[in-house]
Amino acid sequence: MIQAYKGDLTAIPMSTFAFVGDAVYELGIRRFLLERRVMTSGALHHICVKLVRASFQSAFARALQSKLEGDEAEIFRRGRNANPGTPAKHADPIDYRYATALEALFGYLYLQGKTERIVELLKAVFDFAIAADIIS
Repeated sequence: MIQAYKGDLTAIPMSTFAFVGDAVYELGIRRFLLERRVMTSGALHHICVKLVRASFQSAFARALQSKLEGDEAEIFRRGRNANPGTPAKHADPIDYRYATALEALFGYLYLQGKTERIVELLKAVFDFAIAADIIS
């Protein structure tokens, strides 16, 4: 079980939530792929790359946004509006902002110790990917 961060979450910048959330999201994707019995490293990599790219994260984030409430909606909004620092190299700037918002949300949930909510969102990611015919 992951324990919640003991420090002051209000002092953490959105970019740091996104930094943590990027790792949480990708590790969660990899874990779900293993559970789906995707076993070769090549297949794992191929599917994982599709699900972690900014354009996919952005599409999922836009679909998720209206379903968020309370602190999750606030973190998402602040993550989306945060200054990215450097421009995205291989992503549309708007997609990059929505992907950052999603990653900030995952980072926030992780630091809160809300693993059940993370799993719930990861399941929604896979449902979205299946509906979008990205994975089968």
